[in-house]
Amino acid sequence: MAPRNFLCMRSNFLFGSRCWMIRFSAEVLLKSVSFRLFSVKCGNADRESLENEELLNNLLTMGVDVDMAKKRQPGVFNRMGTKEQDLKMFLLSKGASKEVIASIISRYPRAITRTPESLSERWDLWRRIMTSDLEIINILQRSPESFFRSNNNLNLENNIKFLYSVGLTHKCLCRLLTNAPRTFSNSLDLNKQMIVFLQEVCLSLGHNKPRDFVRKIILKNPFILIQSTKRVKTNIEFLQSTFNLNDEKLLVLLCGPGAKILDLSNDYVNRNYTNIKEKLFFLGCTKEEIHKFILRYPDVIFLGEKKFNDKIDCLIEEKFSISQIIENPRILDSSINTLKNRIKELVNAGYNFSTSNIALLSWSQKRYNAKLKKLNIE
Repeated sequence: MAPRNFLCMRSNFLFGSRCWMIRFSAEVLLKSVSFRLFSVKCGNADRESLENEELLNNLLTMGVDVDMAKKRQPGVFNRMGTKEQDLKMFLLSKGASKEVIASIISRYPRAITRTPESLSERWDLWRRIMTSDLEIINILQRSPESFFRSNNNLNLENNIKFLYSVGLTHKCLCRLLTNAPRTFSNSLDLNKQMIVFLQEVCLSLGHNKPRDFVRKIILKNPFILIQSTKRVKTNIEFLQSTFNLNDEKLLVLLCGPGAKILDLSNDYVNRNYTNIKEKLFFLGCTKEEIHKFILRYPDVIFLGEKKFNDKIDCLIEEKFSISQIIENPRILDSSINTLKNRIKELVNAGYNFSTSNIALLSWSQKRYNAKLKKLNIE
């Protein structure tokens, strides 16, 4: 009996000791974790206030939208030795207003990390293309990333030399820098790949002037150099196979209105084409009429499914025939509100759409107003 009691006592002692040890370990662990979390939190707060106080004060004084800047590039606010004052003085010397400078930093705060030497060198390279400092300021105002995104001035210089060497004119480069400045941040190899690809397309279609071909496409579509050759190739194949174009007709299309859609997503192009085809089939159009409609105005591919359908429905409700729309596809450029307002104004002025041209629905506002005024006088 005694041994059995002894075993029970030992078991109880060990079990109790184990519970006490577990409880003690848990308490130590929780205290340790709590202390560590508290320490980290306080440490971060102190460090952040020490690192950012001067920068935040400077930016607020300059009128920068700090909340916007933090959302866009929060890492900038943890850096030491930023150069916001140098950037301000540099841009002021080039003619930028304080408001424009504040807007640039708000939208692209990484600009304050660039050195005055790098800024000056980059500006001089841009001035090889642009004719004035004001032109560059206007681009920065619209797209500050285009100037400040890269700090590789050698790559920029090499791209400028290369694009000139393949026959692009000063006008082409101005258009690229104004509309697609990221072209010049591309690696030189990427730009070379696209230019060589376009030249090969030109020769494969029987055209012996690849420099002219490349220049025409880039003038029509300055965004093409910032896309992949795979995307452009797929879109070219889509145009040729879908519309059954021979080399000569495809060449004319690519050098003209077709160039604009080459940089679109292939899925987007296919989806919108399918929607246009189905909608117009439903309204009684033949395949030939649909193809004629799209080839006459490939920009219609830019319209998403809902926009295209809503505009067609709006015109049909206003008693326009589908044949009128097919013959004047540019009217689909106008918004539904613009279409409705103009139709109402012209009808009130005595304009007869059933016997007169409907193209004026897509005219510029100035030209349209002059026509409306003339109708009202008559």
